[in-house]
Formats: sequence, C-alpha cells, structure tokens
Amino acid sequence: MSKRFNSVLVLMCLISTSFAQQFVLQEDPMVQEYYVVKQQKNVWFSSNKNLKCANEWLTLIELSDVYPTILNKSQIDKIRTALNHKNMIDSSYKMTIDRQLTGLVLHYIKDKQQGTVHFDYDEISNPRDSVYINQLLTIDSKRQISSFNSEIECTDPAYVFLGKYLKDSISIYDTLKYKAIELAMNYRLFFTLNHQSEYIVVNILSAEAEYYKNNTIVVGMRAVVGRKLNPTPVLASYITSIITFPYWNVPHSIAVKEILPKVQKNENYLEQNNFNVVDATGTDLDDSDLKWRNFTEENFPYFFRQSTGSENALGVLKFNLINPYSIFLHATSNQAVFTRTNRFLSHGCIRLEKPFELANALLDGKLDVETLKTGKKDTESNKIMLLHKIPTFIIYMPIQIVGNKVVFLPDVYGLL
Repeated sequence: MSKRFNSVLVLMCLISTSFAQQFVLQEDPMVQEYYVVKQQKNVWFSSNKNLKCANEWLTLIELSDVYPTILNKSQIDKIRTALNHKNMIDSSYKMTIDRQLTGLVLHYIKDKQQGTVHFDYDEISNPRDSVYINQLLTIDSKRQISSFNSEIECTDPAYVFLGKYLKDSISIYDTLKYKAIELAMNYRLFFTLNHQSEYIVVNILSAEAEYYKNNTIVVGMRAVVGRKLNPTPVLASYITSIITFPYWNVPHSIAVKEILPKVQKNENYLEQNNFNVVDATGTDLDDSDLKWRNFTEENFPYFFRQSTGSENALGVLKFNLINPYSIFLHATSNQAVFTRTNRFLSHGCIRLEKPFELANALLDGKLDVETLKTGKKDTESNKIMLLHKIPTFIIYMPIQIVGNKVVFLPDVYGLL
C-alpha cells in the first residue's frame, strides 16, 4: 500500500469522525425539504454525473463574491476530499457530506438572490426557501450550473458598480472597507428582491431619508437618528398612517432619567414645556399635588404627555411605523438641527427635515399643509390612514455612491 494511499486513508478516517461530529446538528429546514421532495437519501453521491456537478458547485462557490458563511475554505476542502474518495467512506458519512453540500449550494443560491442582510425587525420580506429548493431541483434535471448562475446574477446598477469596485479597488485584507462594500451589495440585493413601486429608505449612517416612486427620488432630506447610546434599530416595515398634531407620550426611560430630574429642579418645567402628568389610564393629574421630591427612577408611577402644537417634540406630524421598538418618523420643532454635520442626536426615533413634503407626497397632495404650519397649541390630533402601506427600510449603509466615487461613512455604532 503506497504512502499516498495511507495518508488519504488516515485523512478520511479523521475527517469522517471530526466532520460528522461537527455537523450532526439540527438540520436546516430548507435542506430537509429538499430531500423530502427529491425522495433520495443521497443526491451528489448517486451518480458520476452528480459528483461532477458537486465539484462544479464547490468551484463556483469558492470563486464567487457571494460566499455563504455556513462553511469555511477548509470545510469545503473536506467535502471535496470526501467526494473524490467516495469509495473509502461509509454510508452514514456519505449522507452527512451529501446534506452539508446541499445546504451549502442552497444557501449560495439564496444569498446570491436576496443577500444576507440582518434586520432587527422585518415585516416585509417573505420566506422564499421553496423557490430556492425548486431552482436547485430544476438545475438537477434541466439546466447547466453555469447558465443558471448567470440567470440569477443581480443586474441592479448600484450592485454591479459596487461589485466591480470591490474587485478592482479593495483588498480582502482591508477588512473594514471590504465589509462595508459587501454589506452595501447585500442591501442592494435585498432591495432588488423586496422593494415595491414606492418606498422610503432611511440610512442611519448618512442621517438621510429618501422617498422613492418608480425608482425615482420624489423627496430627499436630512434626518436626525439615534445617538450611539440610543441607536436606531435597522427595520424593514411599513408606514400605515400619519398623525397630525400628535401628542408625545414620553417613554418611561426618558421620563425618569431626563424629565423627572428637571421637574425636581424647576417646578415650572412642565408648564413651560407643555407637559401633562397622566396615570396608567391616561387620566390627567394635577402636578401641583404631587410630592416630586419623593420620586426616583425606581418608584415614579406616572407618565408625561406633551400637548400638541409646534413646540411638541414630535412637531406636528408623526409617521406611524409598524415595529416593536416604538420607533417612528416625525417632524420637529427644531429645524436648526438639520444644519449640523453630526445628526446622531435622538433617542432612536427619526426626525425629518421635510415632513410636510413627505406627508403630502404620500397623500397625493391632499394634506392641509397651511393648517399644519400654524402649529397651534392643543390642536386636536387626527389620524390619517394611508390608502396603502408604504414599505420603509431603515438601514445601516456604510457607503454612498457619489457620481463614480464610493464614499465610506464612519461606522458610528461600531457594527462592522
């Protein structure tokens, strides 16, 4: 028996033990479904033709910019070694390798089409695993791998531009810039697959908001987003309604950490800033009857609500956004803040430079802007339901494309 054969044999024994132990985990539902539909225990080991396809997939994935995070390079090498020495491994290990390879291919197909963007809350994207399973089944029976790969290539101009820039201008060792471009490309994949004819994008890192209709910017503006201590979450959700002359129901953390100490120092603070004190049922209380010195962050049982009007912290417009974090878009009484370069200033919500323009565009010009601009105190609040909900993406995009240049933005929250 040759030394080379002995070495391969030892290697396969080690692999079949360590690799199987490493990946005997709860199986990916997408992989499970594929084998149920296929009605085979092994796919890639079932014929020489499929073995050839398996190696084609591995080569394609290794050379691609879209590289799934399931397996690293050494693990792909282990799969390839197992494929090339199929007669030296037992049936149990073959099944393990077969399913790991299927998972790798399915996630490559998935990632190449929808990207790998993480949202803290996602109301918009729909499960598409069945689509990717059917695509792989179709490739098995009818199409060449290379032609399929070309068919699913994203043609979005920004995505194509960034891919070329990544290839020509960024070294894989320039970790931060490489990650920034990869993340931007994944966002473009996500938008290509999920956006509708009109949508809103808020980029946290540029502190800007844009309303698109038929892929054209209708309204663009500066925004104020969450400071580092109170970061704005990344969301994919819907604006469903607009509130004119909204009340501001102060979040408990802001109430006890910021407003309560000010009231304890200045008894007139609430009146000067149009705040009422309410109980858990929303009933107004007479703040002069309360013993403010006895309250702390831990025992304060009430709530602050700011009256409507132009001096309200939300301004005179609030855009209701579906999410579990109480994050929304709103106007502001302080327009001067938009002249600042650093606009990471809020507790997480998004203040808009041009709320009237945005609301009027969403309502097809039917908003009474002049009445809103009067900003009269204690004007009755009104809820206007939109005819259709507007997809809204709050993203952490670390770059901007300006002409033919890529501008890298500071990683303010340290997420890259």
